[in-house]
Amino acid sequence: MLFQSISTHMCINTERPKPVVKVTPDQRVFRGETVTLTCDIQRGNIQWTYSWFKDGSVIRRVTERVYTITSVSDNSGEYSCRGERSDSQRSDTSAAVTLTVSGESTLTVTPDSPVFTGETVNLKCVIESDNNWRYEWYKGSYRVMSQTSERYTVNRDTLTIRGATTSDQDQYWCRGQRNERPKSSHSSSAVYLTVMDPKPKPELMPDAAGAALTGNTVTLTCHMDLSPGWDFYWYEHTLNSETKKTKTNYYRVKIDSVSDGGQYWCRAGRGKPVYYTQYSDALWVNVTGERKHKELEALTLSVLLLYSTQEFIRAEQREDDRPITQRTVTHSHCGSLVSQIMSTSLF
Repeated sequence: MLFQSISTHMCINTERPKPVVKVTPDQRVFRGETVTLTCDIQRGNIQWTYSWFKDGSVIRRVTERVYTITSVSDNSGEYSCRGERSDSQRSDTSAAVTLTVSGESTLTVTPDSPVFTGETVNLKCVIESDNNWRYEWYKGSYRVMSQTSERYTVNRDTLTIRGATTSDQDQYWCRGQRNERPKSSHSSSAVYLTVMDPKPKPELMPDAAGAALTGNTVTLTCHMDLSPGWDFYWYEHTLNSETKKTKTNYYRVKIDSVSDGGQYWCRAGRGKPVYYTQYSDALWVNVTGERKHKELEALTLSVLLLYSTQEFIRAEQREDDRPITQRTVTHSHCGSLVSQIMSTSLF
């Protein structure tokens, strides 16, 4: 019997498989979107357990090769995966893919709403992290174009409304479009623009009633129930006088003489070009001369006996060691001397 030797060569592949991470819809997404990461290992129908890494740290282990992140927010980072078999054999770790999460569109309004008829309003669309956007503007459900009104101007990310009217009152929102991924931003939250008519009119009030005295200071307050961001303008004697501007709604008037009395007005303004409110009604500031003496009951008085003889007695009234009144009477009228001095008018 002839025996034939047959040798069989078995090739064992000791190279570990290298996974690939795929991202859907894209590696650049917006906050609030859903992202799907897939760990793809090309090695037959082997049952793998998948480990997912973010920035080098394990974040989860699952038997499914798909990892879904719903409503992404602060999920930006580098993601990779690795597979493990039941016999403790592992694949290599995949190359990392970078996931970038951009913010939503934000619409800002300057000045703050409410605005007033005649004001200039700027609406700005801010989209975080990305460039090359073409901005779309919407008023209610209609798209705003430059030709919508001659008062509307679109300059890249800013919609300007000049000479606002009550017809401009509505909800506004924006979004971005571009050629590369992501091609469309999320729409911004709607902002309601309130336009008020007529112009506001401040009320000018003094800090105290009655006439002002020379040497004192009068504080005037330009009162308006408005949002911050207004400057205040002050006028003395005429509306054509030199304007004084303050950041606060009060103005101090130093009363040096009677001529500092008279009419005063105020108004407020904001924006560029400046939008002014109406003038307040005129406030009269009356000024009187400084009183030469204090009220009698406020005096610290003393009656000093200066000398006395058999026929005459002389005394004086003093305030703070200063002589005010002197009297000389006969000795027989001494009893009424003090009452005479104390009842004397000092004004």
